Amino acid sequence: MGVNRNILNLAVPSILANITVPIVGMADIAVAGHLDSADLVSSATLIGGVAIGTMLFDLLYWNFGFLRVGTGGLTAQAYGRGDMTESARILGRAASIALLCSAILIAVQWLFVKAAFLVVDCSPEVRNLASEYFFVRIWASPATLTLMAFKGWFIGMQDSISPMITDLTVNIVNIAASIVLALGLSVGDFDYQGIGFTGIAAGTVIAQYSGLLCALIIMAVKYRAGVFSSFGVREFISSFKGTEMKRFFVLNTDLFIRSLCFIGIYIGFTTFSAHYGDLLLASSTILMKIMMLFSYFTDGFAYAGEALAGRYIGAGDRDTLIRVVRSIFIWSMGIGVAFMFVYAVAGQPVLRVMTSDYSVIDMSLRYMPWMVLMPVVGCAAFAWDGIYIGATASKPIRNTMILAAAGFFLSYFIGLGVLKLIRPEEDGTSSVLAVHILLAAYFVHLAIRTVYLSLRYRKHILTVPFKSQTTAI
Repeated sequence: MGVNRNILNLAVPSILANITVPIVGMADIAVAGHLDSADLVSSATLIGGVAIGTMLFDLLYWNFGFLRVGTGGLTAQAYGRGDMTESARILGRAASIALLCSAILIAVQWLFVKAAFLVVDCSPEVRNLASEYFFVRIWASPATLTLMAFKGWFIGMQDSISPMITDLTVNIVNIAASIVLALGLSVGDFDYQGIGFTGIAAGTVIAQYSGLLCALIIMAVKYRAGVFSSFGVREFISSFKGTEMKRFFVLNTDLFIRSLCFIGIYIGFTTFSAHYGDLLLASSTILMKIMMLFSYFTDGFAYAGEALAGRYIGAGDRDTLIRVVRSIFIWSMGIGVAFMFVYAVAGQPVLRVMTSDYSVIDMSLRYMPWMVLMPVVGCAAFAWDGIYIGATASKPIRNTMILAAAGFFLSYFIGLGVLKLIRPEEDGTSSVLAVHILLAAYFVHLAIRTVYLSLRYRKHILTVPFKSQTTAI
């Protein structure tokens, strides 16, 4: 009962924070759609500018996911050992690297945008707006990357309330600031006209720094006495020396490679589906969004698995670790089964929430059987990710994503080759079948992650971490 209570205490706040994320995206799109475009461009172009600009940041920040992931696993193990000085060092190290990375991003922002638009295909109007959005929002990168480190650190400290508070702060301020800065505000004698499209990006910048301020206040109020009371300049400098620094970089290098594989699959899925026309691109994009709905829930349990696996490995408590893994999978599989039922029974109503275009809905319904299959294997893959991250078992995490990316592309191209042998001429039917192959390839990548990490569990979670502790003793 104690294990399940710990899991829920960690998972539920993360889930509540996660489900606010799409609301912010919808708000930004809605603000763009309500801007006065009479003298500029159409609302569709303004919306496209936000969408492409946001996608550029998704591609950019995914590369730095290690700041959250690596920090969380290392902190959880330090917490399990009761080593608060090392916990403080981990945060200082991660935050410093986040600031260094953000300085590099700001320095190369122009080159990144130029390179991105060599790949991203859109109209000149959308490109100009997306670039304008990017060049404003990039100044939030110091706050954004540092918040990644804080979020991982809070989770490692078995605290999911604090990252929930910071996430909610960012999301609420983002919505309010973007509306006011873009559309203006009139209250009594006060009449602010707004700055238009640029205000959407400026609102995000303000929101990110508001979230960072919130995280710093939480750290000062909640952790100053217990964690940072003896942490000074000497301890901060020492955090960049010794074996722990080497371990930090090895771990994060593996996690960086993992992120690149994720990006490759994401870009591949979007690019391949775009090849088959606007209707199939729209359908596959909506299906991907629907498919990821369950991740907002199962990610909460993955975070709980990360925090608790790291904690009990750090404490050398193998028996409790086994109970944690079992319970994480029970909760995650329960979410998977629930979403299988939702997709099977309410697939059409869910699609109607995403679009009112009947042709897109009808096309998407052809692929709903894949949606029914995805949740269980996807939830298992996400749960394993959290557990392995908590164990700081970075090599199997890296290797499984390399194999999964290879499996995705091989499955797609082999399937496409077979399809061309059966139907040499491209037509509407072959395009529909090609998207089936694309979804099958995505399923294969999830299955590879689940199977590989399941097979490595006994060695990399139950054996290696405890052997290293015995050696250290």
